[in-house]
Amino acid sequence: MAISVDVKIGDGVLIRHRDLVNLYGCTIGEGTRIGTFVEIQKNSYIGARCKISSHSFICEGVTIEDEVFVGHGVMFTNDLFPRATNFDGSAQGEADWSVVPTIIRRRASIGSNATILAGIIIGTEALIGAGAVVTADVPDYAIVVGVPARQIGDIRRTGSAQRTGEFAALQHLSENA
Repeated sequence: MAISVDVKIGDGVLIRHRDLVNLYGCTIGEGTRIGTFVEIQKNSYIGARCKISSHSFICEGVTIEDEVFVGHGVMFTNDLFPRATNFDGSAQGEADWSVVPTIIRRRASIGSNATILAGIIIGTEALIGAGAVVTADVPDYAIVVGVPARQIGDIRRTGSAQRTGEFAALQHLSENA
């Protein structure tokens, strides 16, 4: 694992165990923290003051705006129709598919082990429950859980789980979705 020379790293970035991450061709904003066993691929952008937890995979074409939380083991995708080979059986290369961009808006939070499909926009301050599979855009301030993820609330009405002590209730909703 390595950090390639083409990575743009902002001031104050903290990378845990630099020898146990894989970063190449990406941009990491100032003050962001990156955990162990994280891979961030080329043409990905991570904003300022984000937290990218261990074992997460951020593929090419993902944009994460400022102050976003990405939990442990979060997986992003960038291809709507993934295949190993072309119809003639030849191995696919970069010329055989197009990256489908994904955007995570400012201050969103993505729970551990969530999967975010290609082409999704997760709105400002949205909250994605642990283990959710996000298959459609998520509105600003929405709380989504389940497989496939569905909206169960609005952070403005429920309040921030951290500020109001409702984390246990949100976790219970996520487990029973």
